[in-house]
Amino acid sequence: MRLMKLVLVAALTAAPAMTFAQTTAPEQPKNPIVKREFNQQRRIGNGIQNGRLTPRQGARLERQQMRIHREVRGMRARHDGHLTVRDRRMIHRRQNIASRRIFRANHMHRRNG
Repeated sequence: MRLMKLVLVAALTAAPAMTFAQTTAPEQPKNPIVKREFNQQRRIGNGIQNGRLTPRQGARLERQQMRIHREVRGMRARHDGHLTVRDRRMIHRRQNIASRRIFRANHMHRRNG
């Protein structure tokens, strides 16, 4: 059971890191919400790659980003592909919280050392 969890965590963290390692700058999205998701995914991938994030931390942050992305898709589905001002405000707030968590996780070693 423990080995299975380790394999799952490794798979969840390695796949996004490999995806972003191959992405070039011109492929970045134009939509601000999607662009922010992209940047935060890249920050998580970089943290895993340079060893500042453990695979477990990376998986947790990835799950949080996945939940936010699912929420955006649901909001768009409810409003014919558009986001209301209220929806954008809520997503922005959630992304701020996620960004803070990514920063803290990436810089945790400095507080302990």
